[in-house]
Amino acid sequence: MFLLYFVLWIIYFGSVTLESVLFGLGIAAAVFAFTCAFLDHSIKKELSIYRRLPGMVRYVYVLVCEIVKANLAVIHMILSEEEELQPVLVSFHSDLQTPTGRAFLANAITLTPGTITVSLEDGDYVVHCLDDELADGMETSVCAEMLSELEN
Repeated sequence: MFLLYFVLWIIYFGSVTLESVLFGLGIAAAVFAFTCAFLDHSIKKELSIYRRLPGMVRYVYVLVCEIVKANLAVIHMILSEEEELQPVLVSFHSDLQTPTGRAFLANAITLTPGTITVSLEDGDYVVHCLDDELADGMETSVCAEMLSELEN
């Protein structure tokens, strides 16, 4: 959060001078201290976020690649006249432990074209797929594996 506050200060200030950087560091530190005191944040949580940052960036990259691949598959399904779509509901269980991880997986599924998360209860997902081809390997997706790594 400290870095976010500092970067926002620099963006809003509009120029990078020694004076603005020093003043921005002070303001960011004061706002970060307020965040720690009143919003249940700590330096330990901050360091945990920084440790996970490379994994989060890699996850976003993989998610974007999966979205592009699904877009191409859906475009192919739409433009292909010889193929008839077979919509299907898929149920599977994920071993993700945290509600945040489960929500991230549900959102990743919904962001991917041709699929939408219908239900999520205690790690049990129900997903509607535009075609049974899109349902293959849903429970062992690369996004679920990466989220599991990020949880640990």
